[in-house]
Amino acid sequence: MEVWMGSPYPLGATYDGSGTNFAVFSEAASAVYLCLFDEDGVEQRIRLEAVDGFVWHCYLPHVLPGQLYGYRMDGPYNPAQGLRCNPNKLLMDPYAKAMSGSITWGQPMFSYNFGDPASFNTDDSAPSTMRSVVISPFFDWQHDRPPRVPYNDTLIYEAHVKGLTMTHPEVPEEERGTYAGIAHPAVIEHLQKLGVTAIELLPVHQFVHDSVLEDRGLKNYWGYNTIGFFAPHESYSSSTRPGQQVQEFKAMVRSLHAAGIEVILDVVYNHTAEGNHMGPTLSFKGIDNQAYYRLVEHEKQHYLDYTGTGNTINVRHPHALQLLMDSLRYWVLEMHVDGFRFDLASALAREFYEVDRLSSFFDLVQQDPVVSQVKLIAEPWDVGPGGYQVGNFPPLWTEWNGKYRDAVRDFWRGAPATLGEFASRLAGSSDLYESSGRRPVASINFVTAHDGFTLRDLVSYNSKHNEANGENNNDGESHNRSWNCCVEGPTDDPEILALRARQQRNFLATLLLSQGVPMVAHGDELGRTQYGNNNAYCHDSPLSWINWDAADQPLNEFLAAVCTLRREHPTFRRNRFFEGRPVRRALGQPLPDIVWLNRDASEMVPEDWGNPLARALGVFYNGEAVGKDHRGRVIRDHNFLLYCNSGDEPVDFTLPGAEYAPAWEQLIDTAGEHAGTGILEAGGTVKLAWKSLLVLRAYTPPEKRDHSVAASLALQSAAAPEPANAPLTQVASSMGRPGRTEE
Repeated sequence: MEVWMGSPYPLGATYDGSGTNFAVFSEAASAVYLCLFDEDGVEQRIRLEAVDGFVWHCYLPHVLPGQLYGYRMDGPYNPAQGLRCNPNKLLMDPYAKAMSGSITWGQPMFSYNFGDPASFNTDDSAPSTMRSVVISPFFDWQHDRPPRVPYNDTLIYEAHVKGLTMTHPEVPEEERGTYAGIAHPAVIEHLQKLGVTAIELLPVHQFVHDSVLEDRGLKNYWGYNTIGFFAPHESYSSSTRPGQQVQEFKAMVRSLHAAGIEVILDVVYNHTAEGNHMGPTLSFKGIDNQAYYRLVEHEKQHYLDYTGTGNTINVRHPHALQLLMDSLRYWVLEMHVDGFRFDLASALAREFYEVDRLSSFFDLVQQDPVVSQVKLIAEPWDVGPGGYQVGNFPPLWTEWNGKYRDAVRDFWRGAPATLGEFASRLAGSSDLYESSGRRPVASINFVTAHDGFTLRDLVSYNSKHNEANGENNNDGESHNRSWNCCVEGPTDDPEILALRARQQRNFLATLLLSQGVPMVAHGDELGRTQYGNNNAYCHDSPLSWINWDAADQPLNEFLAAVCTLRREHPTFRRNRFFEGRPVRRALGQPLPDIVWLNRDASEMVPEDWGNPLARALGVFYNGEAVGKDHRGRVIRDHNFLLYCNSGDEPVDFTLPGAEYAPAWEQLIDTAGEHAGTGILEAGGTVKLAWKSLLVLRAYTPPEKRDHSVAASLALQSAAAPEPANAPLTQVASSMGRPGRTEE
């Protein structure tokens, strides 16, 4: 084969229309071999002679997209010194844009002989491992433009590529569980009905199924076991042609963008699938172990583990940092994604030992002209010391707010002494984000996510039921802050079912009407259950897929209606924190932007928050000055009242006086008791059912119209304006419907 010198940049395999340039970094290797494979698996090795700055490279003028390849690294094998080169192991390209095949677990995948970690294994791993694939970079984007939805207008829908569509009746069978399935019009229509502006996909980087799970007949379903930071996961493609997953992923993004929906990727840059010193040799470990992984200082055969997976990416090394930044830019520029959610992001901030918000990784992101302009969401914790960092990430970042989740769960299950923190989370968590110059949108609010109970299970189980995971129910979180409504698991009791349905509405309404960015876990709007399993990471089965045939349509309609309310009223998606001043208002002073109300309509003062048994409160939102738009103009909205009662008895609330509003109309009542009850006068009384939420809007009487002949002639060429209270019918009509019965 004709071999040219090629270029050390860009790293990876780059097809230019005539041939392919190959470049791979390794400071540890003394010789590097590029291995090409034909359709029969026959291997051809090419020794790379050119090397610049530890980047080995060549150009092959007639190698086309679809070519399968890998690398072999010859060099020192001395684990005690952190060196693990083994030319008998075929290695995946860290910069591969696609991968093909799967791993057959056995001795050849490990660089030592089983039972003797200090030994050196010479078995060839090529027949047992995946291949990297040369891809075509060309794609017709059809003038694709990113939606660029502002954070305060964003509604995130966390979804699994396979679980979302695997049973969808309108998606063709061959497209279910794939990128093409998500792009199907029926799925996009569902997302649009809910008002979703961003879909956050669980890991789609090429990942590996653990041998331990496969031995138990399970899989690494969630995908938090990455081996390729540039490659879309192959099994999520409806095509069997190597490399075609890239085209299908791009087509999915193009379709979602056309519908106004952004694509956010859950990315796992904190570790890889190679595990600890007893793990397999798949890629990074054999290419340059010391560059890519954090090693124990004086015992370099062992790995520092801040992730609970056996290894941690070495963000102290420039080539490891380059890998992460090149990957992020690739997904933005070439794959057109709109943001990232960083798994265990605290691990990326450990440049030395402590979590450091000024670490090199954050510096690189901050100054990068591409990555700094997309949505950046941190999971602000890891398993290392001091790893829980909610509220401590730099200003450019938003965060999964675990304190929001815990406070809202505690409040609605009726835990004592929760009122104050619940109010803080409802108002945007200023205690976490305001001091660092951030806004309410720094808080990604969620009640449930892929990790933990589904929403339906949150109100149906007090304890986890993970027996199917094969770990004797020892895995998964034991303190879930859940409440089963007095019966564990499935029941036919109509009162229990009604209470569970109401609790689900309470959670969803609270989530959508809190300041910050709401995130809904896929299937929660449809009543998805995992039957009490709160750690279904290993189940690629109906247990973890959405069951579209059993969808809770009333709950789906309810969420769509509340999402519409949020979208139409900037009161619930402010871009500034509330001031709440004056706290103690004198007679005649104007109303603050937010007022916390006691049951007798008096304004709460600091002493009122100290009652540990208080489980009900009212909130007044002043619509006179909600914020300013991008042109500096004042945004005005209606005034709103929000009442919450997480207690076990109904509560009477006195409505505030006429200075708040002369009258109120009911928009949401999760108990369904106030639907169609008419207009409530200022100073009147409203009874709030136990475990329920009520939203009232300041009532604006409909405009009186002149029905004379002269008036009708004057208006005949103009369209009749929509009634001021048009959304009310849609929202209120979805409230009082009963939840569906359980199977």
